[in-house]
Amino acid sequence: MQYVKLGSTGLDVSRICLGCMTYGVPDRGTHEWTLDEEASRPLIRQALEAGITFFDTANVYSDGTSEEIVGKALADFARRDDIVLATKVHGRMRPGPNGGGLSRKAIMTEIEHSLRRLGTDYVDLYQIHRFDPHTPVEETMEALHDLVKAGKVRYIGASSMYAWQFSKMQYTAERHGWTRFVSMQNHYNLVYREEEREMLPLCADQGVGVLPWSPLARGRLTRDWDTATGRSATDTFGSTLYQEGDRAVVEAVTRIAGERGVPRAQVALAWLLHQDTVTAPIVGAARPGHLEDAVAAVELTLSEKETEELERPYAPHPIAGH
Repeated sequence: MQYVKLGSTGLDVSRICLGCMTYGVPDRGTHEWTLDEEASRPLIRQALEAGITFFDTANVYSDGTSEEIVGKALADFARRDDIVLATKVHGRMRPGPNGGGLSRKAIMTEIEHSLRRLGTDYVDLYQIHRFDPHTPVEETMEALHDLVKAGKVRYIGASSMYAWQFSKMQYTAERHGWTRFVSMQNHYNLVYREEEREMLPLCADQGVGVLPWSPLARGRLTRDWDTATGRSATDTFGSTLYQEGDRAVVEAVTRIAGERGVPRAQVALAWLLHQDTVTAPIVGAARPGHLEDAVAAVELTLSEKETEELERPYAPHPIAGH
């Protein structure tokens, strides 16, 4: 495993971040394809043994049970000081007023619940899980700053939004002397590259680390285009992200993987890992092979010709994932 700084911070993270949306009680929340605690723990342990030190979850994943499972496993298998633990706030956790969003009340409430579920007294990276158009930016940024000063959060990050929104939040923090975001968790992979237009150049200019979610396009880059899975059959959000024209990109991945004699996942991740702006893709793992491919991709180098072949079929997309 390789380790790099997260953006312009001094924080070291592994080049692969384990995305923990896969782990949670299946009948809690909206992800019925998740793995329960018994099935999740061996994969989290395998990730640690492979040198992965960066783990990403969210309060909303499986109604909080992802945080519970991940927190218990990391407490049993790792030393807290050796790992970088990230979670997120924004999604609705309960009905009624103040059950979601980025108000001061919501942020202050949800960090306490996340810390309790994770079994820790601080989060290394606390991320807003989308932009909240209903809350003043000043309110959100000051609340996050106060969590940093209180020692409950080490760094703060953001996730998918428009570049102007991210820039506004960063400017607001700087203007008031508050903590700025150090990372952007956005939708970026071989079949969705719209982030290259504005968000990625902004992050490069401002020294912000990039943590792509869905780096394998919900698994589409790892299998034949028409193949269905248990997750794809129930993933209503994922079904809105991609289009029929992406088939050509998947076919290019298949050709290069065949020529190289490696799984398709390794090729798709290797392309992403070698983008200058990318710090660590957030990779989900439901089977041991998923982790093996992710770790192997760190060492796989693509030629200029292979990179050109992978990128050539790309077609523009409507903005998706915000």
